[in-house]
Amino acid sequence: MSDKTIKEKPVEIEKVEETPKADKPKKHRNLGYKIIIVLLLLTIVAGAGVWAYTTGKLDFIFNPTTSKEEKVKIQHTDTITVKTDGVYITDVSEVVDEVMPSIVAITSKTVINSVNSGLFDFFFGSNTPRSYTTEGAGSGVIVAEDDENLYILTNNHVVKDTSELSVKFIDDKSYDATIKGVSKRKDIAIVTVSKNSIENETLSKIKIATLGDSTKLKVGNGVIAIGNALGYGQSVTIGVVSALNREVTTEDYTQEMIQTDAAINGGNSGGALLNSKGEVIGINSAKYSQSGTSTSASIEGMGFAIPISDVTELIVSLIKGEDDKELTLGIEGYMTNSGNIASYRLPEGFYVSAITPGGNAEKSDLEIGNIITEIEGNKVTSLETIRKVLNKKQHGDTVTLKVKYASRNEYKEKEIVITLQ
Repeated sequence: MSDKTIKEKPVEIEKVEETPKADKPKKHRNLGYKIIIVLLLLTIVAGAGVWAYTTGKLDFIFNPTTSKEEKVKIQHTDTITVKTDGVYITDVSEVVDEVMPSIVAITSKTVINSVNSGLFDFFFGSNTPRSYTTEGAGSGVIVAEDDENLYILTNNHVVKDTSELSVKFIDDKSYDATIKGVSKRKDIAIVTVSKNSIENETLSKIKIATLGDSTKLKVGNGVIAIGNALGYGQSVTIGVVSALNREVTTEDYTQEMIQTDAAINGGNSGGALLNSKGEVIGINSAKYSQSGTSTSASIEGMGFAIPISDVTELIVSLIKGEDDKELTLGIEGYMTNSGNIASYRLPEGFYVSAITPGGNAEKSDLEIGNIITEIEGNKVTSLETIRKVLNKKQHGDTVTLKVKYASRNEYKEKEIVITLQ
């Protein structure tokens, strides 16, 4: 190739009119804005969620049709409160402060007589009676007063067979007490303390308890139990009504009670079961227990209290000094059994073989030879059936019986009403 320069012919470029600059597609800008807006919304929602969680309103926000009052309220302190009787129960100190002056601790002494059966007596034939004194602990509720006495409600089994009684009031001062009246069938008792023996300072601190209406209780209602647990002094436990009309049978009585999971232990007997208003709606009386060597053998959360409305009239009678004698029909007899039912075609029930002179049945149309088949609508299958019904009655109440009587070659039925005096 030579060094000769080659001159190229200039290329003419035609001038083109400048076209206005086109706008950038708007979709790119709108996308950015949307992303920013979405991020802002997410931030707001997240913040609201944190606020709702910490204030306990999360469920209400996402479930607005549910009333807040019907929910378990979880506060930021992790304290759980349950709405009962129109109020939230966690701190019961105000109720306890109001009621505690009405609650007393009862100490009893009982003399036990026994025959010593040691080795000395075995070899030398001595049967010398020995006696020793045991001390018991219970609780009570001040339910009334007059010019002379304070009247304290407790359980019959707290004062049963005691030789000495003392009552300790809110100021820890103790005074001698006397049994005014007892009801074995209802397991309640009234003891009195003379006001003349009580210091004025003590009298100024005590209060009369307010009795509530146990017929209005519902399962799940909050309750408070106060009593002299294990004799250590007054203590407070809380819980709920676990069940109503639970049948409880002991050696002395059978009756329907309030079941609660509020802790009730020895010494609590005779103490108060309260509603959220501080009203006495039950008298703590018993708890289920089970002996055994393993922890699984124990029973927890099954305490029982006598419904206060079941014994209100009886309390008044005991305060007046009226004895609560066991109610009876005033009859003797036996339960028919499979043998005589089959052999003599007797109806199932209680065969009346004798009527007690001056008893309640003598004033009725009941006759010897009648067979009681029902009492207050309950089929009579045992003597316990009759006793349970009578235990629920008060003096002056009536009881309705269905009886069968022989009429020629068949048994006919009639209804008899007996007044319990």
